[in-house]
Formats: sequence, structure tokens, C-alpha cells
Amino acid sequence: MEIEKIKKILDQEPEEAVADMLEDVEERYGEIPYIINFMKDMPELFISRMIYENSVMRQMNLMDPKIVELISIAVSSALRCEYCLKTHLRVAKRLGISKEEMFSAMLIAATISSAAVLAEGTRSLDSQLSDTKVEMNSREGNCSVCSIVSQLPEEE
Repeated sequence: MEIEKIKKILDQEPEEAVADMLEDVEERYGEIPYIINFMKDMPELFISRMIYENSVMRQMNLMDPKIVELISIAVSSALRCEYCLKTHLRVAKRLGISKEEMFSAMLIAATISSAAVLAEGTRSLDSQLSDTKVEMNSREGNCSVCSIVSQLPEEE
């Protein structure tokens, strides 16, 4: 969110600022998510949260809105937040994202989540049930969570 827009919001009466921010959310998403609607009667919390959230999540000029929604779908799936997931699925549908693309985002989230569970679980299992010390630190180019060797090219 641009500094000038933040200043404008902070100069408004709380009720007016909340109304403007709700209008912006509805324009961007086509709806007002439950949490945002719930917090609207708490202007001090609502305004500060929305300024922060807009600064981080709503900078659509940095990323394509479809990519942002696919990331949101993946994270919502991984965190198992049914409510966030349903909201982001609806928004993605309005943006023209295909069912296959949405499912691909979920598959990526599931794969990473599964790897994290296995990495933590197998290391704990080995450390508690074997005499050998399990290497917990990452080696050069490996993931520090699961020790999978990076497939990314070396940086120059």
C-alpha cells in the first residue's frame, strides 16, 4: 500500500476509513471475507490489520493476481484453513483460473507439507531409536528441513 494512501486512511474518521477499506476489499475480491467483516466494528484493529495486509498481500503490481491466488490456495490448503481456501477458490474462479491450475497448487502444497512431516518425523524417530546421530543441519545446496538436494542451478 502506498504511503499516501495510508496517510489518507489515517486522516479519515474511523468509520469512514473502515467503509472505504471494505469497499476496496469487495471490489478486489467480489466479496468481503468473514474475518474482515467480523473485525469491521473494531476500527483500531481493523484499520491497522488492513493496512498491513494490503501492504503485504494486495500489491498486485508486483505479482500477477492469478499467481497470488494460486499461492493463497496452496497455503490455505497446507494450513487446512477451509474458510480461507473456499474464499480463495471463489476469487480464483472469478479471475478465470482453471480447476486444474487450482488443483496443481494444492498438489504442490501437499507435496511440500508431506515432505516436511516426513523430514521432521523420520529425524525424530532416528534420534530417539538409534545409536547414530542424525545430521540436523543442512549441507550446501540442501533443504534444511528435508535435506533434499536443490535442483536449482547455481547462482553466478
